[in-house]
Amino acid sequence: MKILAVSDQVLERLYTLSSSGHFQGAELILGCGDLSYEYLEYLVTIINVRMFYVPGNHDPRFDLTKKEAHAEGGVNLDLKIVRHNKFLIGGFGGCIRYRPDGINQYSQSEAYVRAFSMLPRLLLNRLQYGRALDILISHSPPYGIHDDTDRAHVGLKALNWLIRISQPRYHFHGHMHVYRRNLENVETNVGLTRIINVYPYKALEVSH
Repeated sequence: MKILAVSDQVLERLYTLSSSGHFQGAELILGCGDLSYEYLEYLVTIINVRMFYVPGNHDPRFDLTKKEAHAEGGVNLDLKIVRHNKFLIGGFGGCIRYRPDGINQYSQSEAYVRAFSMLPRLLLNRLQYGRALDILISHSPPYGIHDDTDRAHVGLKALNWLIRISQPRYHFHGHMHVYRRNLENVETNVGLTRIINVYPYKALEVSH
């Protein structure tokens, strides 16, 4: 399945590429946070495929009860798991708490509680499909993988736990701005999982 994954930066170039058919053949768009909903809505309209995304720390607060603050044409996958084209895809929004009033920010303990809420569905997937997850998308990177030491960019330990118990083939994240992809580490393999920083976008093909 061909995927376009995006995060953190609105690129004028992507408007041109998408409208010119550069991403023809893409079957799914994945948003890893900190992107305007207008940008996501444009991509899903032009490329005309399904879109799943998670909120970042600069996105509006998403209210699960009121269904507010969402991108039209897409599905906010925060703490949810869906099956799409036989792929099991889960989402985990937000990042480490670095401001007391920060939106979509969580302490390490709070992030663990959020991750634990996904466990029943992961176990059900294991029973039903023989695997818990194929793709995990998040805004934050895992702790100690592609993250940094400053307060705003420490990774979430809950993501390490999610990867360990669900063993997805792929984990896509944003949050970490990378300007020299040939010099900075943007892909890491942990067990069966290929962890990829998609900033600002990455087009790739995934397989079971």
